[in-house]
Amino acid sequence: MPHPAPRPVPGSPDLLTAELVVDLATPGAPAISPDGRLVAYGVATNSGDSTLWVAAADGSAAPRRLADGAAPKWAPDSAALYFTSDHAERGTAQLQRILLDRGAAESLTSWRGGISDHYPLADGRTVALLAEDEPSAEDARRAAEGDDAKVWRQHLPVTRLRLLDLATGMVRTVNGLGDRHVVEVAERPDGGPLAVLSWATPELDPGVTTARLHLVVPGTGAVQDLGPVGFEAHSPVWWKHDADWRLAHLAVTPGHLVGGLAVIDTVPPASGPVAEQRSLTVGMSVCPAELVQVADGPPLALFADGLDTALYRLDPQSLRFHQLSCAPGMLAGLTVSHSAQTVAVLASTAHEPKNVHAGPANGPLRQLSDTSPELGKIRWGVQERLGYQACDGLQLDGLLILPVGRTREEGPFPLVTLVHGGPYFRHADELTLSPVDCGQWLAAAGYAVFLANPRGGSGHGHEFAAVVAGEVGGDEWTDVLSGIDLLVAEGVADPERLGISGWSHGGFMAAWAIGRTRRFKAAVMGAGISDWGMQAGTGDWGVMDAVLGGGTGWKGPGPHLHDRNSPISYASRIRTPVLILHGEEDTNVPLGQAVHFHRALRRFGVEHEFVVYPREGHGLQERAHQLDALRRIRAWCDRWL
Repeated sequence: MPHPAPRPVPGSPDLLTAELVVDLATPGAPAISPDGRLVAYGVATNSGDSTLWVAAADGSAAPRRLADGAAPKWAPDSAALYFTSDHAERGTAQLQRILLDRGAAESLTSWRGGISDHYPLADGRTVALLAEDEPSAEDARRAAEGDDAKVWRQHLPVTRLRLLDLATGMVRTVNGLGDRHVVEVAERPDGGPLAVLSWATPELDPGVTTARLHLVVPGTGAVQDLGPVGFEAHSPVWWKHDADWRLAHLAVTPGHLVGGLAVIDTVPPASGPVAEQRSLTVGMSVCPAELVQVADGPPLALFADGLDTALYRLDPQSLRFHQLSCAPGMLAGLTVSHSAQTVAVLASTAHEPKNVHAGPANGPLRQLSDTSPELGKIRWGVQERLGYQACDGLQLDGLLILPVGRTREEGPFPLVTLVHGGPYFRHADELTLSPVDCGQWLAAAGYAVFLANPRGGSGHGHEFAAVVAGEVGGDEWTDVLSGIDLLVAEGVADPERLGISGWSHGGFMAAWAIGRTRRFKAAVMGAGISDWGMQAGTGDWGVMDAVLGGGTGWKGPGPHLHDRNSPISYASRIRTPVLILHGEEDTNVPLGQAVHFHRALRRFGVEHEFVVYPREGHGLQERAHQLDALRRIRAWCDRWL
């Protein structure tokens, strides 16, 4: 019989409601002005609206609202702010500019199909744009007549590099890149060429395996191909050492498709491809998460460091990163002033939601925004850091959230384990409050929550992350189990009331767990993988999923390693009640993964509930669906725990 722990009294002013969780306004990645005085950021609501705000970096003036829009980027002279807005046509973003001394926004583009990204250039006269081709008359005819057959490899539009002349409003397309799909752009700080990262196709698979770097001269449109770059390459940045301009970027550690990110450095030659690419993070026990360009010096980077986040700077002489500061919890969205003396980030800690902070690179940082003041009255469950050993002696970390208003001494409590996605992700010591990672939501209902960080995740170096290749559900599963056993032994968790939940790779782990043991009395599988062979053949990240799961189904009749690693293979063993949640239009982990698992559970008479959310992809975006998921997850735990 269920024995739920005491819950907050309904009507209490500190009661966390589902509406409060999903209706929070959240800040987007900030942009600091080149002169370091101001920080711009967007604030998004669940309705899809976004407003643009600006604050003094030193906190001397309160934030003020500028306009409706998102993705702010500064002009080189700090006098104007560029941003995108779909105010004129919902879903079609156009570039706008606001001059801070005038206060009125002006529209700069009317590109049919919209602008996906923008980069103001150093000359002050040009903005590099990323945009698809405008629809042709033939496209309009086909749309009107429903003549919309999709020819694969032609069904996704290519994003091209274009240059906007601010004086004339003319947009010129850079044709030297052919039909390659442009992903990111970084201008050399002295106004030199653009570093352009492109894929052979807009499809994630094989797009991320076909990335190349190019140099583009804005004035002439001349293109130099620097050659291929690593898997999941992103964030190109320029930096200068002595007289040489160099290019660095983030990518999975060379030679691997699964593993920790690395900072890869190159010296662009006068012509032709790059001769050598060098990892600048070899042997580090932390993982680079963001890399940003600094006009007057070497790049700065955020590193995932266990449960925390550290800011590092590259030392030009040793070509190694050195720590400047470390902050508890999660930092993201790093932006740097021209001099690199001032930085701004999004920061969240155990009981504080994500907000914009700014200050000197070596700290401390000052909070500038407060986008969800309504959370100030909420009582949170105490969040503790955990450190423990895996079965093989590997040091692990994680987090424990106690039920709201309760202490360890009042245990044992029903325990829900939340496994993160990825697997290359982590639970940092931040506020865990979303429809997917709903730790504090469950704590408010009387549950203890274990946030597990098994191997395969970020924050502990490349080897820690790479070990799960072909071994998903192996040591990472026993890592999770070791944490649960610790909490049971310490009297925090009731061994008769254990639940497990996760989304994406965490959903896979929940499905895997209940096929390995009957210790869990409830499970939630959110957008999870049940069959690695099918996932490698149909998911967006198929090439990576094949490495994680152990292979593909087209290499002969088997037996296949991916079958050994698939929860569907053990469905006959499952007795744990399962709640399956999945987006109907998910292409990352296609809906068929959930249908397959559902049919197996039905075949073996396992108590379960299968919920499909229309119009949703790999996450939940619509308010009603987010509310439903929060309430349904808690109700499922209430029923069985």
